[in-house]
Amino acid sequence: MGKFIRHSKSRSLDLLSAYDWCVPSRVGELLILAVLFIVGMLLGGAVMIGLMALSPQIAQSYGMVIVYPVQFIPVMLYASARSASNKGFVQGISVDNSNFAPLKTPVGVIAALLAMVGVAFMIDPLGEVLPPMDEKTKAAMALLTKGPLWVTLLSTAVFAPFFEEWLLRGMVLRGLLQKIKPVWAILISAVLFGLIHGNIWQAIPATILGALLGWVYYKTGSLKLTMLMHCANNSMSVMLTRLIPESENYESMLGMMKETALGHYAALYLAAIVAGAIGIWTLNKIKTATPKGSCEVIEDDMSEI
Repeated sequence: MGKFIRHSKSRSLDLLSAYDWCVPSRVGELLILAVLFIVGMLLGGAVMIGLMALSPQIAQSYGMVIVYPVQFIPVMLYASARSASNKGFVQGISVDNSNFAPLKTPVGVIAALLAMVGVAFMIDPLGEVLPPMDEKTKAAMALLTKGPLWVTLLSTAVFAPFFEEWLLRGMVLRGLLQKIKPVWAILISAVLFGLIHGNIWQAIPATILGALLGWVYYKTGSLKLTMLMHCANNSMSVMLTRLIPESENYESMLGMMKETALGHYAALYLAAIVAGAIGIWTLNKIKTATPKGSCEVIEDDMSEI
């Protein structure tokens, strides 16, 4: 397993590096993150209740863009304080690197986006084998897309990728990689990623995509890249519901297209397979992940996965 070590004397002004010295690799530390995330969800729920009492219209239109960051305040404050207290006493492990060698950065970015789009479309038929979504969940999902477009995109395509990737890949996966084999670290972080979505209709696809995101983070060390992949996936979902409003009445694109455009769907699915395969094959050429700034690589063998 590759360990990417940042010396404590290394300094950076970027936001993500402030968490380099918080490496939650022990069970107790991970449980603290989980508890604080739950506290954040309760805090977000309280804020939403307050908004509903103040103005139901404001809550429905702008609630998510307010509540979403609030949910992560407790866990981010803890991680920031933990990192600050450790700095100068222990070596840090970079939250965000930018390794694509031997690929050029643009090639790696394009490959990652191809992999994300391809895999996301390939798991679309899962919607047809899962139980029908209950009305309560449908109503909750609808709230995510019923507000102004800029609010929906900000909450689902900016805030969700940033905060969720920071927690699941930047904190959980980075910590697990120091203790267990990469394949298990990636799978555990992917399952947790699925669980935070709160329902099986989102959790199962999120777990699969979380495994891809975790693998890309393991290969590249780039949290910004997984944020971009996450953003691309969520943006496509939002734009689909805006451009084709009737898609909300179906569990999948297959369900929407199988009666009138099955041939077009088959062509799109084949294209998704090709895109996903090209993206993953290209990313698999990456050999190691080296953090920015002053660092050393303890191990350079990434074949364990």
